[in-house]
Order: sequence, then C-alpha cells, then structure tokens
Amino acid sequence: MNTVTRTLTTWYRNVLRNPKYRWWVILGTLVYLFSPLDISPDVIPIIGQIDDVAIAFLLVSEVVQMVTERLQSPPVSDAETEAASVPNDADTTVDVDAVSID
Repeated sequence: MNTVTRTLTTWYRNVLRNPKYRWWVILGTLVYLFSPLDISPDVIPIIGQIDDVAIAFLLVSEVVQMVTERLQSPPVSDAETEAASVPNDADTTVDVDAVSID
C-alpha cells in the first residue's frame, strides 16, 4: 500500500471512530457510493467500481470492528455510571489561605 493510500485510510478510520463525526462519515460514504460523481466514473467498466468497492469495504470492515469491540467490552452497570459521575472528596477539596481582616 502506498503512502497516500495508507494516510487516507488511517484518516478515514480515525474520523469514523470519533463519535462526534461517525454518523456524518457514514452518511457521506453512502452518498459517495450512490452518487454518479466519483474519483473514477462508474461508466468505465471495472475501474469505475474499484473506488466504490474499496470505500464500501473500508466502511463495512471498520463498522464491524467497532461493533465487535463494543460487544467484547464488559457492560457498565448503572451503579458504576453513577459512581463515576459523583466527584470524590479529593476532587472537591479547595485549599485556601486564611487571612485576618483586623
């Protein structure tokens, strides 16, 4: 794999794994796949479908990998979620120097 392809693939995977942009990337990929405007036009046999197949394969493989990782991670209980949101005493301690106001 050449450097440009590797860089674009890494960038696509990183953006897809960002929860803030994930659905936008999936939507953009689907629009690209069904759009007549491509890097290589679909009217050229075989060559026109290569970019579509590559992008579809990349999207599907990343989504499957994210779902697999999600299913393999241990479930978080409601008690653990609440405990994580409640600050400890160390987080709420304020150190103040006392000054007399005579």
